[in-house]
Amino acid sequence: MTAIIADEPGPVDVLRPATVPVPPTYIGEILVKVAAASINPIDTKIRSGASPTAKALNYPATLGHDFSGTVARSPYEAHPLSAGTEVYGMTRLPRYSGSHAEYVSAPTLCVAPKPHTLSHVEAASVPLAALTAWGAVVDVARAHYGQRILIHAGAGGVGQFAVQFARFFGAEVISTASARNVDFVRELGASAVIDYTATRFEDEVSDVDTVIDLIGNVTDDTGSRSLRALKPGGLFVSVPTGSFPAMQSEADAAGVTATRFTLTPSGDVLTKITRLIDQGDVRVHIDKTFDLVDAAEAHAAVESGHTRGKVVLTV
Repeated sequence: MTAIIADEPGPVDVLRPATVPVPPTYIGEILVKVAAASINPIDTKIRSGASPTAKALNYPATLGHDFSGTVARSPYEAHPLSAGTEVYGMTRLPRYSGSHAEYVSAPTLCVAPKPHTLSHVEAASVPLAALTAWGAVVDVARAHYGQRILIHAGAGGVGQFAVQFARFFGAEVISTASARNVDFVRELGASAVIDYTATRFEDEVSDVDTVIDLIGNVTDDTGSRSLRALKPGGLFVSVPTGSFPAMQSEADAAGVTATRFTLTPSGDVLTKITRLIDQGDVRVHIDKTFDLVDAAEAHAAVESGHTRGKVVLTV
């Protein structure tokens, strides 16, 4: 099969198309013929070597987590995800080969039937971002009526879902975004959107119950400043891995609770998200699409930090 591989960590030009073996499947796994696969910021960090996962890969390595496609091989004939079923989900790097290829293998527990209302390109943009948003907003923050939640980067891949989930469960959502994305994030359900290029968010909002930080303290001290926007005893949820080393000590000093969040893929949760998508309560936005062989250009687009929604590879 054709796959996009990296011979070593590095800049975007380490990515190249190559012919590699179709991945095997074992107990509890399916083989999917990939129709589309998205690119997440974590994929660019792994490729560059900034993520610890890069050290665990066997090179040459195929990257990518998200995919949408058709089951080519199921664990057994009568399995619910039988051959021919349209599915979407995640593979688990570095234990599995990545999804930026014509075929991908994945645990059935990380896969769900594709939403009927989405194309493969749209569906491929959902799993990692939506599962991350669900985990932070629903499982950790327990979004509910009467709660005020500040969500940073509401126009991003994870942010677009975080805003919609928080609003669906009744919370009042305040978000930050660039000037060009203010209207977009408001359309997602945010009651107030702060243009971070013109205004310091802590000057506009205070005493929120929860902050979902999708940026990290490495950018303009976003995490440290967010602690000051929380009410006493509020909750700070940090999503970007390793982005706020002093989080706990600063949170203690500010009198708030802080936690990191890391994703555990779940087909069951993805099925719940599918229901919200198919009934029209959650929508997806694709910023750009690229052919599989143009993966390096797609990585560069994601690394620019100015995408709205997701970047997807068509296979």
